[in-house]
Amino acid sequence: MVNKESKVPGSRLSRLGGLASLAGRVAGGMLAEGARQLAQGNRPNSKGMLLTPANIKRVADQLAHMRGAAMKMGQLLSMDSGDLLPPELTDLLARLRASANPMPSKQLAQVLKLNLGEQWQQHFADFTFKPVAAASIGQVHQAYHDNGAKLAVKIQYPGVRASIDSDVDNVATLLRVSGLIPAEMDYHSLLAEAKIQLKNEADYLKEATYLQRYRQFLVDDNRYQLPQVYTELTSDNILTMSYVEGVPIESLLSASQADRDRILRLMFTLFFRELFEFKLVQTDPNFANYLYNAATGQLVLLDFGACRDYSDKISDGYRALFHAACNNNPSALDDALTSIGFFSQTILPEQKTAVLNLVTLACEPLRHDAEFDFGKSDLARRLRDAGTALSTQQNYWHSPPADALFLHRKIAGLYLLAARLQARVNIWQLLEPYLQQANSTQEPYAEK
Repeated sequence: MVNKESKVPGSRLSRLGGLASLAGRVAGGMLAEGARQLAQGNRPNSKGMLLTPANIKRVADQLAHMRGAAMKMGQLLSMDSGDLLPPELTDLLARLRASANPMPSKQLAQVLKLNLGEQWQQHFADFTFKPVAAASIGQVHQAYHDNGAKLAVKIQYPGVRASIDSDVDNVATLLRVSGLIPAEMDYHSLLAEAKIQLKNEADYLKEATYLQRYRQFLVDDNRYQLPQVYTELTSDNILTMSYVEGVPIESLLSASQADRDRILRLMFTLFFRELFEFKLVQTDPNFANYLYNAATGQLVLLDFGACRDYSDKISDGYRALFHAACNNNPSALDDALTSIGFFSQTILPEQKTAVLNLVTLACEPLRHDAEFDFGKSDLARRLRDAGTALSTQQNYWHSPPADALFLHRKIAGLYLLAARLQARVNIWQLLEPYLQQANSTQEPYAEK
Protein backbone atom coordinates (compact mmCIF):
# COMPACT_ATOMS: atom_id res chain seq x y z
CA MET A 1 0.00 0.00 0.00
CA VAL A 2 1.34 3.44 -0.96
CA ASN A 3 0.92 6.27 1.54
CA LYS A 4 -0.35 9.81 0.98
CA GLU A 5 1.82 12.02 -1.24
CA SER A 6 4.17 14.58 0.33
CA LYS A 7 6.96 16.68 -1.14
CA VAL A 8 10.44 15.39 -0.34
CA PRO A 9 12.41 18.06 1.58
CA GLY A 10 15.50 18.51 -0.57
CA SER A 11 17.71 21.06 1.18
CA ARG A 12 19.91 20.24 4.15
CA LEU A 13 18.34 23.08 6.13
CA SER A 14 14.81 21.83 5.59
CA ARG A 15 15.83 18.28 6.51
CA LEU A 16 17.65 19.44 9.67
CA GLY A 17 14.61 21.52 10.54
CA GLY A 18 12.41 18.47 10.13
CA LEU A 19 14.51 16.49 12.60
CA ALA A 20 14.71 19.41 15.03
CA SER A 21 10.93 19.76 14.88
CA LEU A 22 10.60 16.03 15.47
CA ALA A 23 12.91 16.20 18.49
CA GLY A 24 10.81 18.99 19.94
CA ARG A 25 7.55 17.13 19.47
CA VAL A 26 9.02 13.92 20.93
CA ALA A 27 10.36 15.85 23.94
CA GLY A 28 6.93 17.42 24.43
CA GLY A 29 5.36 13.99 24.26
CA MET A 30 7.82 12.71 26.87
CA LEU A 31 6.98 15.56 29.24
CA ALA A 32 3.28 14.90 28.82
CA GLU A 33 3.74 11.18 29.46
CA GLY A 34 5.92 11.91 32.51
CA ALA A 35 3.24 14.21 33.94
CA ARG A 36 0.61 11.54 33.30
CA GLN A 37 2.67 8.90 35.13
CA LEU A 38 3.27 11.22 38.08
CA ALA A 39 -0.44 11.98 38.28
CA GLN A 40 -1.06 8.24 38.53
CA GLY A 41 1.45 7.95 41.34
CA ASN A 42 4.08 6.21 39.20
CA ARG A 43 7.76 7.07 38.96
CA PRO A 44 8.45 8.15 35.35
CA ASN A 45 10.84 5.97 33.35
CA SER A 46 12.77 7.68 30.55
CA LYS A 47 12.36 4.82 28.07
CA GLY A 48 8.71 4.40 28.97
CA MET A 49 8.19 8.15 28.47
CA LEU A 50 9.88 8.02 25.08
CA LEU A 51 8.40 4.83 23.66
CA THR A 52 4.75 5.76 23.86
CA PRO A 53 2.52 4.90 20.87
CA ALA A 54 2.15 8.62 20.12
CA ASN A 55 5.91 9.25 20.10
CA ILE A 56 6.64 6.18 17.99
CA LYS A 57 4.03 7.39 15.49
CA ARG A 58 5.65 10.86 15.46
CA VAL A 59 9.06 9.37 14.63
CA ALA A 60 7.73 7.00 11.96
CA ASP A 61 5.54 9.64 10.30
CA GLN A 62 8.27 12.29 10.17
CA LEU A 63 10.93 9.97 8.79
CA ALA A 64 8.47 8.55 6.25
CA HIS A 65 7.97 12.16 5.14
CA MET A 66 11.70 12.89 4.96
CA ARG A 67 12.62 9.58 3.29
CA GLY A 68 16.24 9.05 2.26
CA ALA A 69 18.90 8.15 4.79
CA ALA A 70 16.80 9.46 7.68
CA MET A 71 14.25 6.72 7.04
CA LYS A 72 16.81 4.10 5.98
CA MET A 73 18.69 4.44 9.29
CA GLY A 74 16.01 2.35 10.95
CA GLN A 75 16.89 -0.66 8.84
CA LEU A 76 20.64 -0.20 9.20
CA LEU A 77 20.60 0.34 12.96
CA SER A 78 18.35 -2.66 13.53
CA MET A 79 20.24 -4.95 11.15
CA ASP A 80 21.63 -6.91 14.08
CA SER A 81 18.12 -8.23 14.87
CA GLY A 82 18.28 -6.95 18.41
CA ASP A 83 21.57 -8.53 19.41
CA LEU A 84 23.44 -5.21 19.45
CA LEU A 85 20.86 -2.59 20.43
CA PRO A 86 18.26 -2.52 23.21
CA PRO A 87 15.02 -4.24 22.16
CA GLU A 88 13.06 -1.03 22.81
CA LEU A 89 15.11 0.78 20.16
CA THR A 90 14.84 -2.12 17.71
CA ASP A 91 11.06 -2.09 18.10
CA LEU A 92 10.90 1.65 17.48
CA LEU A 93 13.17 1.50 14.44
CA ALA A 94 11.20 -1.39 12.95
CA ARG A 95 8.38 1.09 12.36
CA LEU A 96 10.58 2.86 9.82
CA ARG A 97 10.45 -0.08 7.41
CA ALA A 98 6.92 0.79 6.36
CA SER A 99 6.18 2.35 2.98
CA ALA A 100 7.33 5.93 2.50
CA ASN A 101 5.18 8.79 1.28
CA PRO A 102 5.42 9.11 -2.53
CA MET A 103 6.44 12.46 -3.96
CA PRO A 104 3.80 14.63 -5.71
CA SER A 105 3.44 14.39 -9.50
CA LYS A 106 4.95 17.87 -10.01
CA GLN A 107 8.13 16.95 -8.14
CA LEU A 108 8.25 13.60 -9.94
CA ALA A 109 8.04 15.33 -13.33
CA GLN A 110 10.96 17.59 -12.37
CA VAL A 111 13.14 14.57 -11.58
CA LEU A 112 12.21 12.95 -14.92
CA LYS A 113 13.05 16.13 -16.84
CA LEU A 114 16.41 16.53 -15.11
CA ASN A 115 17.44 12.96 -15.90
CA LEU A 116 15.77 12.15 -19.22
CA GLY A 117 15.36 15.62 -20.76
CA GLU A 118 12.47 18.02 -21.32
CA GLN A 119 10.83 15.57 -23.68
CA TRP A 120 11.15 12.64 -21.31
CA GLN A 121 7.71 11.33 -22.35
CA GLN A 122 9.04 10.39 -25.78
CA HIS A 123 10.98 7.54 -24.21
CA PHE A 124 7.79 5.76 -23.14
CA ALA A 125 4.63 4.65 -24.90
CA ASP A 126 2.91 5.01 -21.53
CA PHE A 127 3.97 6.12 -18.03
CA THR A 128 1.84 5.69 -14.90
CA PHE A 129 2.36 8.56 -12.44
CA LYS A 130 0.96 6.70 -9.44
CA PRO A 131 3.83 4.58 -8.05
CA VAL A 132 3.42 0.87 -7.47
CA ALA A 133 5.82 1.13 -4.49
CA ALA A 134 7.52 3.86 -2.46
CA ALA A 135 10.52 3.10 -0.25
CA SER A 136 13.18 5.04 1.63
CA ILE A 137 15.37 6.12 -1.29
CA GLY A 138 13.08 5.98 -4.31
CA GLN A 139 9.73 4.94 -5.72
CA VAL A 140 8.83 2.58 -8.56
CA HIS A 141 6.52 3.32 -11.50
CA GLN A 142 5.05 1.10 -14.18
CA ALA A 143 5.62 2.16 -17.80
CA TYR A 144 5.72 0.76 -21.32
CA HIS A 145 8.56 1.00 -23.82
CA ASP A 146 7.91 2.03 -27.41
CA ASN A 147 8.49 -1.60 -28.37
CA GLY A 148 5.65 -2.65 -26.09
CA ALA A 149 7.79 -4.06 -23.29
CA LYS A 150 6.45 -3.53 -19.78
CA LEU A 151 8.89 -1.58 -17.61
CA ALA A 152 9.58 -0.88 -13.94
CA VAL A 153 11.11 2.60 -13.49
CA LYS A 154 12.78 3.28 -10.14
CA ILE A 155 13.09 7.00 -9.48
CA GLN A 156 15.20 8.44 -6.66
CA TYR A 157 13.84 11.16 -4.40
CA PRO A 158 15.52 14.53 -5.00
CA GLY A 159 18.22 15.52 -2.53
CA VAL A 160 18.62 12.04 -1.06
CA ARG A 161 22.24 11.46 -2.06
CA ALA A 162 23.43 14.91 -0.95
CA SER A 163 21.75 14.58 2.45
CA ILE A 164 23.08 11.16 3.45
CA ASP A 165 25.95 12.30 5.70
CA SER A 166 23.90 14.92 7.53
CA ASP A 167 20.83 12.66 7.81
CA VAL A 168 22.82 9.83 9.37
CA ASP A 169 24.56 12.16 11.82
CA ASN A 170 21.34 13.94 12.79
CA VAL A 171 19.36 10.75 13.35
CA ALA A 172 22.23 9.27 15.38
CA THR A 173 22.32 12.41 17.52
CA LEU A 174 18.57 12.22 18.03
CA LEU A 175 18.86 8.60 19.17
CA ARG A 176 21.89 9.27 21.37
CA VAL A 177 20.39 12.20 23.25
CA SER A 178 17.27 10.13 23.84
CA GLY A 179 19.42 7.77 25.91
CA LEU A 180 18.42 4.72 23.88
CA ILE A 181 21.92 4.18 22.48
CA PRO A 182 24.14 3.29 25.45
CA ALA A 183 26.78 5.90 26.21
CA GLU A 184 29.51 3.23 26.31
CA MET A 185 28.67 1.87 22.87
CA ASP A 186 31.12 2.82 20.11
CA TYR A 187 28.83 3.19 17.10
CA HIS A 188 30.94 5.61 15.03
CA SER A 189 32.41 2.93 12.75
CA LEU A 190 28.90 1.61 12.16
CA LEU A 191 27.69 5.08 11.18
CA ALA A 192 30.63 5.54 8.80
CA GLU A 193 29.82 2.19 7.17
CA ALA A 194 26.13 3.11 7.01
CA LYS A 195 27.00 6.26 5.05
CA ILE A 196 29.08 4.27 2.55
CA GLN A 197 26.33 1.68 2.14
CA LEU A 198 23.64 4.33 1.66
CA LYS A 199 25.69 6.18 -0.94
CA ASN A 200 26.10 2.92 -2.84
CA GLU A 201 22.35 2.29 -2.66
CA ALA A 202 21.68 5.80 -3.94
CA ASP A 203 23.89 5.22 -7.01
CA TYR A 204 21.53 3.63 -9.52
CA LEU A 205 24.28 3.17 -12.11
CA LYS A 206 26.18 1.08 -9.56
CA GLU A 207 23.02 -0.90 -8.79
CA ALA A 208 22.55 -1.54 -12.52
CA THR A 209 26.11 -2.93 -12.63
CA TYR A 210 25.40 -5.24 -9.70
CA LEU A 211 22.20 -6.45 -11.34
CA GLN A 212 24.06 -7.25 -14.54
CA ARG A 213 26.72 -9.15 -12.55
CA TYR A 214 24.02 -11.24 -10.88
CA ARG A 215 22.43 -11.97 -14.25
CA GLN A 216 25.79 -13.33 -15.43
CA PHE A 217 26.24 -15.42 -12.26
CA LEU A 218 22.76 -16.94 -12.62
CA VAL A 219 22.52 -17.12 -16.41
CA ASP A 220 22.41 -20.94 -16.36
CA ASP A 221 20.16 -21.27 -13.31
CA ASN A 222 16.54 -20.94 -14.41
CA ARG A 223 15.23 -21.28 -10.84
CA TYR A 224 15.78 -17.52 -10.46
CA GLN A 225 14.37 -14.63 -12.48
CA LEU A 226 15.97 -11.19 -12.61
CA PRO A 227 14.93 -8.01 -14.44
CA GLN A 228 16.86 -6.72 -17.42
CA VAL A 229 18.41 -3.24 -17.31
CA TYR A 230 17.53 -0.67 -20.00
CA THR A 231 20.82 1.23 -19.95
CA GLU A 232 19.63 3.98 -22.32
CA LEU A 233 16.93 4.91 -19.79
CA THR A 234 19.13 4.59 -16.69
CA SER A 235 21.09 7.29 -14.85
CA ASP A 236 22.40 8.04 -11.35
CA ASN A 237 18.84 8.75 -10.23
CA ILE A 238 16.68 6.57 -12.50
CA LEU A 239 16.90 2.82 -13.00
CA THR A 240 14.74 1.39 -15.78
CA MET A 241 14.26 -2.37 -15.89
CA SER A 242 11.98 -4.92 -17.45
CA TYR A 243 8.87 -5.55 -15.35
CA VAL A 244 8.85 -8.99 -13.74
CA GLU A 245 5.66 -10.65 -12.57
CA GLY A 246 5.23 -12.25 -9.19
CA VAL A 247 3.44 -12.18 -5.85
CA PRO A 248 4.97 -10.77 -2.65
CA ILE A 249 7.01 -13.41 -0.86
CA GLU A 250 5.17 -12.72 2.42
CA SER A 251 1.83 -13.62 0.82
CA LEU A 252 2.85 -17.26 0.43
CA LEU A 253 1.80 -18.40 3.89
CA SER A 254 -1.29 -19.90 2.24
CA ALA A 255 0.85 -21.82 -0.29
CA SER A 256 1.52 -25.52 0.16
CA GLN A 257 4.18 -26.67 2.60
CA ALA A 258 6.18 -28.06 -0.32
CA ASP A 259 6.15 -24.71 -2.14
CA ARG A 260 7.15 -22.77 0.96
CA ASP A 261 9.97 -25.20 1.70
CA ARG A 262 11.20 -25.01 -1.89
CA ILE A 263 11.22 -21.18 -1.89
CA LEU A 264 13.33 -21.03 1.26
CA ARG A 265 15.68 -23.69 -0.13
CA LEU A 266 16.17 -21.44 -3.14
CA MET A 267 16.93 -18.48 -0.88
CA PHE A 268 19.44 -20.34 1.31
CA THR A 269 21.03 -21.92 -1.78
CA LEU A 270 21.47 -18.49 -3.32
CA PHE A 271 22.96 -17.11 -0.10
CA PHE A 272 25.62 -19.81 0.06
CA ARG A 273 26.46 -19.27 -3.61
CA GLU A 274 26.75 -15.52 -2.96
CA LEU A 275 29.10 -15.98 -0.02
CA PHE A 276 31.28 -18.83 -1.31
CA GLU A 277 31.09 -18.61 -5.12
CA PHE A 278 30.15 -15.09 -6.22
CA LYS A 279 31.86 -13.35 -3.24
CA LEU A 280 29.07 -10.81 -3.74
CA VAL A 281 26.12 -10.68 -1.33
CA GLN A 282 22.89 -8.74 -1.58
CA THR A 283 22.76 -7.80 2.11
CA ASP A 284 19.31 -6.23 2.41
CA PRO A 285 16.88 -8.83 3.83
CA ASN A 286 13.78 -6.72 3.14
CA PHE A 287 11.03 -9.12 2.06
CA ALA A 288 9.95 -6.62 -0.61
CA ASN A 289 13.14 -7.49 -2.53
CA TYR A 290 11.66 -10.85 -3.52
CA LEU A 291 8.65 -12.08 -5.47
CA TYR A 292 7.51 -15.54 -6.46
CA ASN A 293 6.38 -16.32 -9.99
CA ALA A 294 3.95 -19.19 -9.45
CA ALA A 295 3.49 -19.73 -13.20
CA THR A 296 7.18 -20.52 -13.71
CA GLY A 297 8.10 -21.60 -10.18
CA GLN A 298 10.89 -18.99 -10.15
CA LEU A 299 12.15 -16.86 -7.28
CA VAL A 300 12.23 -13.24 -8.52
CA LEU A 301 15.13 -11.05 -7.34
CA LEU A 302 14.38 -7.34 -7.48
CA ASP A 303 16.71 -5.00 -5.59
CA PHE A 304 20.52 -4.88 -5.86
CA GLY A 305 21.35 -1.57 -4.21
CA ALA A 306 22.69 -3.13 -1.01
CA CYS A 307 25.18 -5.49 -2.68
CA ARG A 308 28.54 -5.93 -1.00
CA ASP A 309 31.72 -7.56 -2.33
CA TYR A 310 33.41 -9.98 0.08
CA SER A 311 37.09 -10.86 0.07
CA ASP A 312 38.43 -14.40 -0.06
CA LYS A 313 39.56 -13.90 3.55
CA ILE A 314 36.02 -13.18 4.78
CA SER A 315 34.49 -15.91 2.63
CA ASP A 316 37.02 -18.47 3.86
CA GLY A 317 36.57 -17.20 7.41
CA TYR A 318 32.84 -17.96 7.31
CA ARG A 319 33.49 -21.33 5.72
CA ALA A 320 35.75 -22.11 8.70
CA LEU A 321 33.19 -20.63 11.11
CA PHE A 322 30.36 -22.82 9.82
CA HIS A 323 32.65 -25.85 9.79
CA ALA A 324 33.69 -25.22 13.40
CA ALA A 325 30.08 -24.70 14.52
CA CYS A 326 28.94 -27.90 12.78
CA ASN A 327 31.81 -29.82 14.39
CA ASN A 328 31.09 -28.32 17.81
CA ASN A 329 34.71 -27.06 17.99
CA PRO A 330 34.91 -23.88 20.17
CA SER A 331 38.66 -23.43 19.58
CA ALA A 332 38.27 -23.49 15.78
CA LEU A 333 35.25 -21.19 16.10
CA ASP A 334 37.36 -18.70 18.09
CA ASP A 335 40.05 -18.82 15.36
CA ALA A 336 37.47 -18.30 12.61
CA LEU A 337 35.84 -15.32 14.35
CA THR A 338 39.25 -13.79 14.97
CA SER A 339 40.20 -14.17 11.29
CA ILE A 340 36.95 -12.44 10.28
CA GLY A 341 37.79 -9.49 12.53
CA PHE A 342 36.02 -10.18 15.81
CA PHE A 343 37.77 -9.70 19.15
CA SER A 344 40.04 -6.94 17.78
CA GLN A 345 38.94 -4.77 20.72
CA THR A 346 39.50 -5.47 24.40
CA ILE A 347 37.25 -8.28 25.56
CA LEU A 348 37.02 -10.20 28.83
CA PRO A 349 37.17 -14.02 28.79
CA GLU A 350 33.56 -14.33 29.92
CA GLN A 351 32.48 -11.90 27.19
CA LYS A 352 34.31 -13.93 24.53
CA THR A 353 32.65 -17.09 25.79
CA ALA A 354 29.25 -15.41 25.55
CA VAL A 355 29.97 -14.32 21.95
CA LEU A 356 31.07 -17.85 21.00
CA ASN A 357 27.91 -19.29 22.55
CA LEU A 358 25.78 -16.75 20.69
CA VAL A 359 27.36 -17.62 17.33
CA THR A 360 26.97 -21.34 18.04
CA LEU A 361 23.30 -20.74 18.82
CA ALA A 362 22.82 -18.77 15.58
CA CYS A 363 24.27 -21.74 13.66
CA GLU A 364 21.76 -24.19 15.13
CA PRO A 365 19.78 -24.60 11.85
CA LEU A 366 23.05 -25.35 10.01
CA ARG A 367 24.02 -28.13 12.40
CA HIS A 368 20.72 -29.95 12.13
CA ASP A 369 21.20 -32.77 9.60
CA ALA A 370 17.51 -32.94 8.79
CA GLU A 371 14.72 -30.51 7.97
CA PHE A 372 14.81 -27.62 10.43
CA ASP A 373 11.26 -26.52 11.27
CA PHE A 374 11.53 -22.74 11.51
CA GLY A 375 7.82 -22.35 12.21
CA LYS A 376 8.01 -24.37 15.43
CA SER A 377 11.44 -23.18 16.55
CA ASP A 378 11.91 -20.57 19.28
CA LEU A 379 15.39 -19.75 17.94
CA ALA A 380 14.56 -16.05 17.34
CA ARG A 381 13.55 -15.60 21.00
CA ARG A 382 16.63 -17.44 22.28
CA LEU A 383 18.92 -15.35 20.06
CA ARG A 384 17.28 -12.16 21.26
CA ASP A 385 17.60 -13.21 24.91
CA ALA A 386 21.25 -14.23 24.46
CA GLY A 387 22.07 -11.00 22.67
CA THR A 388 20.36 -8.93 25.36
CA ALA A 389 22.22 -10.81 28.08
CA LEU A 390 25.51 -10.19 26.30
CA SER A 391 24.92 -6.44 26.17
CA THR A 392 23.35 -6.00 29.62
CA GLN A 393 24.75 -8.68 31.92
CA GLN A 394 28.17 -8.91 30.23
CA ASN A 395 28.19 -5.16 29.37
CA TYR A 396 29.60 -5.92 25.90
CA TRP A 397 28.76 -3.08 23.52
CA HIS A 398 31.41 -3.48 20.81
CA SER A 399 29.92 -3.75 17.34
CA PRO A 400 31.12 -6.58 15.05
CA PRO A 401 33.15 -5.80 11.90
CA ALA A 402 31.05 -4.12 9.20
CA ASP A 403 31.41 -7.08 6.81
CA ALA A 404 30.05 -9.40 9.49
CA LEU A 405 27.29 -7.02 10.52
CA PHE A 406 25.85 -6.80 7.02
CA LEU A 407 26.17 -10.55 6.53
CA HIS A 408 24.48 -11.32 9.84
CA ARG A 409 21.69 -8.97 8.87
CA LYS A 410 21.08 -11.05 5.74
CA ILE A 411 21.15 -14.36 7.67
CA ALA A 412 18.74 -12.97 10.28
CA GLY A 413 16.41 -11.89 7.48
CA LEU A 414 16.44 -15.39 5.99
CA TYR A 415 15.67 -16.93 9.38
CA LEU A 416 12.84 -14.45 9.92
CA LEU A 417 11.29 -15.17 6.51
CA ALA A 418 11.62 -18.92 7.05
CA ALA A 419 9.83 -18.56 10.39
CA ARG A 420 7.17 -16.30 8.87
CA LEU A 421 6.44 -18.87 6.13
CA GLN A 422 6.79 -21.79 8.58
CA ALA A 423 9.29 -23.43 6.24
CA ARG A 424 11.16 -26.68 6.83
CA VAL A 425 14.62 -26.77 5.28
CA ASN A 426 17.62 -29.07 5.57
CA ILE A 427 20.18 -26.27 5.48
CA TRP A 428 23.04 -28.62 6.33
CA GLN A 429 22.41 -30.40 3.03
CA LEU A 430 22.78 -27.10 1.15
CA LEU A 431 25.87 -26.01 3.10
CA GLU A 432 27.79 -29.29 3.30
CA PRO A 433 29.34 -29.18 -0.22
CA TYR A 434 31.04 -25.90 0.70
CA LEU A 435 32.28 -27.23 4.04
CA GLN A 436 34.13 -30.02 2.26
CA GLN A 437 36.55 -27.31 1.13
CA ALA A 438 37.34 -26.27 4.71
CA ASN A 439 40.77 -27.08 6.06
CA SER A 440 39.69 -29.81 8.44
CA THR A 441 39.67 -33.58 8.45
CA GLN A 442 37.04 -33.88 11.16
CA GLU A 443 33.72 -35.49 10.35
CA PRO A 444 30.76 -33.08 10.51
CA TYR A 445 28.76 -33.04 13.69
CA ALA A 446 25.01 -33.43 13.42
CA GLU A 447 22.50 -32.90 16.20
CA LYS A 448 20.14 -35.75 16.87
